[in-house]
Amino acid sequence: MQTSSLRYAVIGCAASIAPAHLGAIARIPGARVAALCGLDRDDGERRAAEAGCAFFPDHRDLLSQTKPDVAVICTPHPTHATIAIDCLEAGAHVLVEKPMAVEVAEADAMIAAAEKAGRVLAVCFQERFRPAVQQARAFMAAGGLGSLARVLCVEPSLRTAAYFKSAPWRGTWRGEGGGVLLNQASHALDLVSHLVGLPVTVSGRTRTRFHAIECEDSAQAVFEYPNGAPGYFTASTAEWGVPRQLQILGDRACVELSGDDLSIRRLEPALSAFMSTSSDPKGKPAVLTSRPDLGAAPSPGHLAVHRDLWEAITAGREPRCSGREGLSSLEMANAIALSSHQGRPVSLPVDREAYRALMRRLTSPSAPG
Repeated sequence: MQTSSLRYAVIGCAASIAPAHLGAIARIPGARVAALCGLDRDDGERRAAEAGCAFFPDHRDLLSQTKPDVAVICTPHPTHATIAIDCLEAGAHVLVEKPMAVEVAEADAMIAAAEKAGRVLAVCFQERFRPAVQQARAFMAAGGLGSLARVLCVEPSLRTAAYFKSAPWRGTWRGEGGGVLLNQASHALDLVSHLVGLPVTVSGRTRTRFHAIECEDSAQAVFEYPNGAPGYFTASTAEWGVPRQLQILGDRACVELSGDDLSIRRLEPALSAFMSTSSDPKGKPAVLTSRPDLGAAPSPGHLAVHRDLWEAITAGREPRCSGREGLSSLEMANAIALSSHQGRPVSLPVDREAYRALMRRLTSPSAPG
């Protein structure tokens, strides 16, 4: 598809993340915001006046009257699938905020709708564009890691009581569809799947320990990868004091993302070769540590996502995080939750009907708070 201009609609314009999208769109040559959509008419009309575009309280009216080329969805998670499918069927490309949906079955439907409509479906995982992540992925893609040995992901995402009181839907099954797994840990789970791939089995444990909310505020999981390597994951909205961490160990190296830093520790020789040939019963291979130059520029964030989306649309290629790519983190989040509620390990892909039954139970008016 060759085009010099694209008209955008932002649906959910009152969301705290909406200004980041509007600011990014403003920096894309040829991009123009044609309409905003939100439930609060007064606030929405004010925002639309500032943006110089139309405002609609209903996204269906927006689609029929403005026919945007691209729809950016920033509404609460449980509405993502319905709105995205409406937009795709109306002929718009879609960028949806993370998580792309609450349930994997909903994400399946979104992907199918995009394929049927011949439109791009992208998920906003801007962490993929961080220089540290891109360099780690390039190193691993070139075979630098060797066979996977172990994964560790620690995601502390502190939230206060005021955060959950800021909107009535936060931390509720009906309004958010999940807690730390769907919201704060989405980026961490995406990076694990982006760099390592999906495990084959998941043993999860979720708890609500610190916050007065319905959904989980902490989650832990043990993964098993196709070659038998283990993975360990922990996320909480009641932890602080240590940086977020993703550690990936292989036969040839260890890749570690800690905060915004990247370190690579190469083993000389590879661990498997050293263990089989060394005459020292307690010997260890040499470790050569490097910290790649990541430059001084800040992470491009949402601007990088929108540039990538623009190129995907105009060049007819897949975006960096397509719907199928975005599904992976949701697959892991749903698997952890399902495993915890069933009290046993689950296999991936997640049993769609089993997870749907779980959500029906959790969102039932009679469900315990």
